[in-house]
Amino acid sequence: MTDASPVEARPSGRYGLAMSILSIGGLAIAGYLLGVRLLGEAPACGIVQGCETVAASEYATMFGLPVALYGVGFSVVLAAACLAWWRRSDRRALYVAYGLGLAGILVVLYLTYLELFVIHAVCIWCVTYGITIVTGWLVAAVAALRSPARNG
Repeated sequence: MTDASPVEARPSGRYGLAMSILSIGGLAIAGYLLGVRLLGEAPACGIVQGCETVAASEYATMFGLPVALYGVGFSVVLAAACLAWWRRSDRRALYVAYGLGLAGILVVLYLTYLELFVIHAVCIWCVTYGITIVTGWLVAAVAALRSPARNG
C-alpha cells in the first residue's frame, strides 16, 4: 500500500495538474477576449483602464483575424498537451507543452512591448493571459528536470 495520492503516483503528478489548470485558465481568458471581440464589445476592465485602448488598437488583429483567435488556437493545443502529460505521463506531450510555452513567451514579450511602448495602454486580461503562459512554461521546465524519464 502506498501513501501517494493518485495525482502524485504518476510521474506527471502535480506538475501536470498545475500545467493543465494554467493552460485551461489561459484558454478561458483567450476565449473571453475573442468572444467580446466578435460581439464588438470592449473587454470589462473594472477599475483598471486600458483594455478598451488595447482592444481597439490596430494591433488587436493580425492578418485580418483577431489576435485572441490565435490565443484560443494556441491555448487549445497547449491544453491538450498539458492534459496528455498529466493523464498519461507521456513525455512527448511534456516536451510539446514546453516548446509551445517557450514560443508563447516570445509572443507575450512582443505583445507586452506593443502595449507598453507603442499602444501606451495595458490590458489586464492580456497580462493575466501572459502570466498563465510564463508560469505554465516554468512548471513544464521544472517537470522536465524533476520527473523521471520513462517510455513515452
